[in-house]
Amino acid sequence: MDSNLNLNWLRTFEAAARLSGFSAAARELGLTQVAVSQQIKSLETKLGHDLFVRHPKKVQLTEAGKAYLPSVREALEKLSHATYGLFGSDTNQTIVVRASIAVLSWLTPGLHCFRQQHPNIKLKFVTSIWPDPIDTQKVDIDIVLMPSHKQAESSEKLSDEYIVPICSEQAAENILTPNDLCEQQAVHIVGYDDHWSLYLNHVDQGTKTNVASSISLQVDTSVLACELVASGNGCAVLIERFARRSIEVGKAIRIVGEPIPLQQSHFLVKTETGNEKSVSAEIEVVKEWIRSEFANS
Repeated sequence: MDSNLNLNWLRTFEAAARLSGFSAAARELGLTQVAVSQQIKSLETKLGHDLFVRHPKKVQLTEAGKAYLPSVREALEKLSHATYGLFGSDTNQTIVVRASIAVLSWLTPGLHCFRQQHPNIKLKFVTSIWPDPIDTQKVDIDIVLMPSHKQAESSEKLSDEYIVPICSEQAAENILTPNDLCEQQAVHIVGYDDHWSLYLNHVDQGTKTNVASSISLQVDTSVLACELVASGNGCAVLIERFARRSIEVGKAIRIVGEPIPLQQSHFLVKTETGNEKSVSAEIEVVKEWIRSEFANS
């Protein structure tokens, strides 16, 4: 067996085991239930053993899963401790913003203007790839992508999202219809594996099944997918705002289809923060900047 394992699969396995369900794991990790199921299946295939017994409303660890779980948890804990031991977890007087790599990259171009207007506000950006419950660092602002209908009282919707197909500028000249798109190499983003099928189902193309199921090139972030596409390594289906921002900053990509609704939205999710009035005021300033970035894009 190949010893290389996708760390996202391990994180998804740990969450599903701890929460006893794929739906609950999807909500925590900001993924779809389909994506969680696919990641678990990929891990099981890699290991050659079933890790869960699937029931209609919950999942249960197999004996192999029970034996594997402690080692996975220990490895994730060591990774978390090593990260914060080396790079620090002191967030005093610093506003901590957690989001996906794609969201943080999308916010980056507007950061210079914000820093000019608020030079005394200290910011720390952390990615949501590893939302580790043992991490004692307080997150002040949490940006999460989840199904639009899942909005809770503790969350604030920032935007509804749409997806679009993208390709390189050179390839765009040959893509005039969705059928042309289906002839290209499909880049799949782990965690968003259903985006291709969702898009092609919407445009009702007969070749959709082949493209959606033919996975020969995978990446684990939208940012890397965009880089691959820009360098001519196929096409991807991306959240529209990420695609447009990439074009704005000079990436050699082009949108080659109409946007369709993703049925997911970005939310500000309530977090536990300090009670100091000065800190709370600074957090609200950062939140307002984030709101305006989403509203104006």
